[in-house]
Amino acid sequence: MITRHAAYQPQFLTALPESSRIRASESNFLVRAVAFFSQRNFVYSLPRKLAAEFIGTFTIIFIAVGSVCADQYLGAASQTRLGWLGIAAAYGLAYAAMVVALGHVSGGHFNPAVTIGFWVVKRLSTFQTIAYSIVQLTAASGAAYLIKIILPDTTWRPVVLGAPVLAQDFTRLHAMALEASLTFFVVFVVFAAAGDGLDGAPHRVAGLAVGLTIAMGSLLGGPFTGAAMNPARAFGPALAAPHWQNQGVYWVGTLFGGIIAAFVYERLFPIDQRLP
Repeated sequence: MITRHAAYQPQFLTALPESSRIRASESNFLVRAVAFFSQRNFVYSLPRKLAAEFIGTFTIIFIAVGSVCADQYLGAASQTRLGWLGIAAAYGLAYAAMVVALGHVSGGHFNPAVTIGFWVVKRLSTFQTIAYSIVQLTAASGAAYLIKIILPDTTWRPVVLGAPVLAQDFTRLHAMALEASLTFFVVFVVFAAAGDGLDGAPHRVAGLAVGLTIAMGSLLGGPFTGAAMNPARAFGPALAAPHWQNQGVYWVGTLFGGIIAAFVYERLFPIDQRLP
């Protein structure tokens, strides 16, 4: 990222008078200097990035799983349920908050599908990809186990601890296609809104964009597949419940959608063909 700024030389400078060219060059130097030092402020060590991924993923899964259990509790108590609107809002808001709060540290993945997407287009090393994914799955499992400990069995068992489930008339093939489509949108937005910030750090508005995409995907896919859009979202409660039925749907579908989104975005908007 830094070398891209440093190598950039505006062609229009050659057409200016010498005095104007000097002033423009000085201005261009200042712009590059500001970009350089701004990027340095966003460089964090790998342990800190992993800590950010753990906290972010833990929070997202805790809220996503907990909102499903809360909806079940309200229904059993004959109170107004959250419904898919409330569940989708909780999932999306949690994701948005974590991207805004921690995206500048780790890139705000919180999702193995996003991480694998960055890896396949060579924006992330293999070691860092493995480390991110392990931390994300560990955090999701910890969040699900904490919900299991806190809530009574009568609340979480009917909804298998908030694990995503398929609708009765929905086939696995259709479920994988839907999860792939929804995850495609999520990963594409992450690349567009967050992935092209300084040193991979998203702008503050990126959190809102990603959160809205998660919420919209939940509203559409929730009734059919549970709208995981994230392997960690399916893995955590499946491990804690335990409930492994149709688990492959949420791995094949989400990872496939994430990989396609990464390739499409990188093909349409390659970094080396854009001016800084």
